[in-house]
Amino acid sequence: MTSSLQTLLSLGRHAARWLTTRSAAPSGVDDPQAIDAMRRAAEARRAGRGDETRTLYRYVLQRWPQHADALRGLRDLAIEARDWDEAVAIQQRLLTAAAPTDRAVESEWLAVGYYELGRLELARANTAAAITHFRAALKADRDFLPAVLALGDACEAAGDHREAVRTWERAAESRPALPLLARLERVYRREGRPTRMIALYRTASERVPDDLALSLALGRVYFELEMLEVRAPDLPVIHAFLGAVFERRGDTRDAFEEYRRALRMSHGFDWPHRCQACSAATPTWQDRCPQCQRWNTLRPSPIR
Repeated sequence: MTSSLQTLLSLGRHAARWLTTRSAAPSGVDDPQAIDAMRRAAEARRAGRGDETRTLYRYVLQRWPQHADALRGLRDLAIEARDWDEAVAIQQRLLTAAAPTDRAVESEWLAVGYYELGRLELARANTAAAITHFRAALKADRDFLPAVLALGDACEAAGDHREAVRTWERAAESRPALPLLARLERVYRREGRPTRMIALYRTASERVPDDLALSLALGRVYFELEMLEVRAPDLPVIHAFLGAVFERRGDTRDAFEEYRRALRMSHGFDWPHRCQACSAATPTWQDRCPQCQRWNTLRPSPIR
């Protein structure tokens, strides 16, 4: 009887340990040893001891394979080392382990990794591999603008001009960003399709009426083509450009009237691009914020 009781107690203790290990193993968020190891990893990283930091993160992941902060730490180290293959592999694990509320952010980071792999292949003139990576980036995050632009560029480099244009046009339907429209404008200008240029910017301006950058781009096209017979949107920057057209033609009275309309409606014609992550301002769009180094965060600032 005593022996049986001891056996049952022993089995109970083993079962308790097994259950505890099973429940703690995936994430280790509340485990004291994991917390201590992550604290030491943070200290090592601040001190610039990269190898020690990496070892501590790997120790945590060996015991708690789904520890999200350890995965993020290893990913960031891979990005700093520009080891994009490693960064993508880690990010794929992180996307699986991430909470549902974090999936969108982690998907964007996966897009970053594939985008940078594509850029490396494009620099090596390996356009087929670059196209594969850029498409993988857009599969991870369809709104990742740098990959849309680069995919079209890679298609053009591969000689598939039609696919490049289709890629940019599809993207412009849902997100009429300035660098995307600029590529399409270049295509339409080369093909001698001024009406298509006007339609491109008019559609974009109508979709995002408060975007001064799009309005300015439309006004520039009107100004260059002097298409005064086309009905222009009632925006200050358009009237300013039309005033310049009239002035260039010597129609000073009409030029004065357009300038007066522009000044009456305008809150200013200049705008910066601004990073949505750190609020840093830049004069033009870039794939990466020069201040915080985040990708795909620059947007034209709204009208002030």
